[in-house]
Amino acid sequence: MPELPEVEVICLGLRPHLTGRVITAIQCSGKDLRHPVPYSLMNERLCGQTIRAVARRAKYLLIETEDQTLLIIHLGMTGNLGIFPHATPLKIHDHVRWQLDNGLELRLNDTRRFGAVWLLPPEQAKNMETDFFGNTGPEPFSNTCTPAHFMALARARKQPVKTFLMDSRTVAGIGNIYANEALFAAGIHPSREVCTLQEDEWQRLIQLIRQILTRAIACGGSTISDFINASGESGYFQVNFQVYGRKGQPCLQCGIPIEKTQISGRASYFCPNCQKT
Repeated sequence: MPELPEVEVICLGLRPHLTGRVITAIQCSGKDLRHPVPYSLMNERLCGQTIRAVARRAKYLLIETEDQTLLIIHLGMTGNLGIFPHATPLKIHDHVRWQLDNGLELRLNDTRRFGAVWLLPPEQAKNMETDFFGNTGPEPFSNTCTPAHFMALARARKQPVKTFLMDSRTVAGIGNIYANEALFAAGIHPSREVCTLQEDEWQRLIQLIRQILTRAIACGGSTISDFINASGESGYFQVNFQVYGRKGQPCLQCGIPIEKTQISGRASYFCPNCQKT
C-alpha cells in the first residue's frame, strides 16, 4: 500500500498538471472500488469546475475546486494515479477518468479495487477535519505531533510501539515500511511496550520519523509492489532501507543478521543487537 511519502510524491507530481485546469467530463468503468464510485454526484458537482488546490492528508489525496467541493482519493493497495492524453488507450483496470480542458486526463487505475473515491460538497468539505478525518491523528510534520501527544495516548498501553505508530488515530500516514525504518534508526525494538517509552525517546523518534519521511519524499517514494508516481517514474528510497525487507542480511551498523517477526499481523524487521527490548 502506498504510504505517506508515496502519496506526497503523487500530490507533488499532480499539482502542476491539475491546478488551474477545468474538469470537462468524467468517465467510470462501472465497477465499484472499496465503495461505490459517486459518479452521478461527481458529474453534477465537478464538471465545469476549476481545480484550485491539490493537497494530501494522511494517505489521502485531496483535490479542491473553486467552489470548495472536495474530491478525496485513497489508493488502497494497488491504486495508481497518472496524467495521460485523452487518446491514450485505456488499461484494463482504469476505473475513473477526469478529463481536463487541455486535452489531458487524470486516471485512477486500481487492479484490486481496494482504493476509494469520495466527493464532499462545500458544506461538508468545510467540516472534513471533524467529520471525514475525525478519527485521524496529526500529521507527522505538524506542531501537534509532539512527545506530549504520544505520551498521553501511550499511557498505560502495553501494545507494541510499532503497532501504536501504525495506528492512524495516533499519527497520520506512518505505515509498515517507515515504522520499521524509524524504530531501527531510534534503536527501539518494534515489540517494546509503548507505555515504557520516555519523553526523550519520543523526541528522538519524532525527529527521526520526520527525517526518514522527508528523505523518502525527496527520493520519490519507495517502489514497493506496483507504485508509480504521477510522472511515471519509479521512486528509489528502497535502496536506503536499513532493515525493511532485509531478513538475514547483515545490519548496516553492527553486522548482525536482520531478523523478521510478525507484530499485529505485519512483517516487522529489526536488528536484535541495535534494537533492544
